[in-house]
Amino acid sequence: MIRSLIVSLVLLPLTAANGADWPHWRGPTRNDISTESSGWDGKTWLKGERWKASVGEGSSAPVVVGDKVYLTGWSDNRDTLFCLDLNTGKERWQQSYDSPRYGRHAIGDQSLYSAACSTPEYDSESGVLFTLGVDGDLNAWDTRDEGKQIWSLNLYERYQAQRRPEVAVRRKTQRDYGYMSSPLVIGKQLIVEVGGKKGNLVAFDKRTGAELWHSENQDEAGHTGGPVPIDVQGVPCVAVLTLRNLVVARTDGSKAGKTVATYPWTTDFGNNIATPAVFGDSVIITSAYNHVAMCRLKVTLNGATKVWENEMASGVCSPLVHDGRVYWAWNGVHCVDFTTGKELWSGGKVGSQGSCILTADDRLIVYAKKGELSLVETSKRSPKKYTQLAAESVLSKTDAWPHVVLSGGHVICRDRSGSVRCMAVDPRD
Repeated sequence: MIRSLIVSLVLLPLTAANGADWPHWRGPTRNDISTESSGWDGKTWLKGERWKASVGEGSSAPVVVGDKVYLTGWSDNRDTLFCLDLNTGKERWQQSYDSPRYGRHAIGDQSLYSAACSTPEYDSESGVLFTLGVDGDLNAWDTRDEGKQIWSLNLYERYQAQRRPEVAVRRKTQRDYGYMSSPLVIGKQLIVEVGGKKGNLVAFDKRTGAELWHSENQDEAGHTGGPVPIDVQGVPCVAVLTLRNLVVARTDGSKAGKTVATYPWTTDFGNNIATPAVFGDSVIITSAYNHVAMCRLKVTLNGATKVWENEMASGVCSPLVHDGRVYWAWNGVHCVDFTTGKELWSGGKVGSQGSCILTADDRLIVYAKKGELSLVETSKRSPKKYTQLAAESVLSKTDAWPHVVLSGGHVICRDRSGSVRCMAVDPRD
């Protein structure tokens, strides 16, 4: 018993030092809310650079599990999955496969994106990491065996998704960026937005890649970060913003794939980019262009009802909901009331690129433009105005499309060219 107690005491501080994993798109709870402190000490924030790396083109965000960082990047006609050491940035292993720079039906905006944009999905039960390439290559990698490939399939070849059609409301603005959204593990299911002839969503057995079900909805795939879990009156579902609609579908048993709710939301340029934000029985969707709006929907098993819609939009950054407020970073940092949709404050020099994270000490980490990090107070300490505590330019080459990550006292930033920089936010040497 004494030996067990000593082992426990030794391991406890090590676990605490590692902090929370960041294993999914938008973090541990898929909503951009972290359990870690920002590291603000009242005077300073960033405590220096831990490491930097280059992983190739792409807008895929980092994933952190334990002391490992996983990133995907493209170069020389190959997609590569990198496993780096969280503390040093040194490469532990890599796996790669042939891949084009753009999806086979790509059209429009190729100067703004390239290569893998889907963030990997980690399954803690099996240790498998799932990646989705821009040309539809869906892969399962065993992180416990140096990334050995377990299974692989191509979504275009299996489900025959065609080029996304013209859906513009006001003008001809056809766009197709290939496969963008992140896979989602729920239990034994790996749920992917396919947008093929069988349905918008397809669920695979995460162990084998065998198809389990496909969705009743048959919309073309959107360009968002991926499907989001939502509990609807005790029924497990997912919400996804397709090319045409917000769709909520069941994921349970024999009713998996059945549509629970549909709400029309078609955006010029096919740019339904921001991932739906789920909070309780509500879903917040937003886009710019013909909408320039944010909308809160209440979802039941009988459909979706609009609670409010305002004239404030996010074109890219996914909104986060916390303590009765909605925050996002797009053409400024914004705060609105969750209940009414009314703006409480906005400010800051943020362009169209941007992502933000809520920290455990109620602050926002904002990553924007071509690599600018800032720390901003939430409405808890600054209820009526935008208040910035610190800012620093950490990258400068290309757009900061990849989502910022906070894990183990590290803020990890990446730009579209593949430059990665890890900054310390705690005082450790």
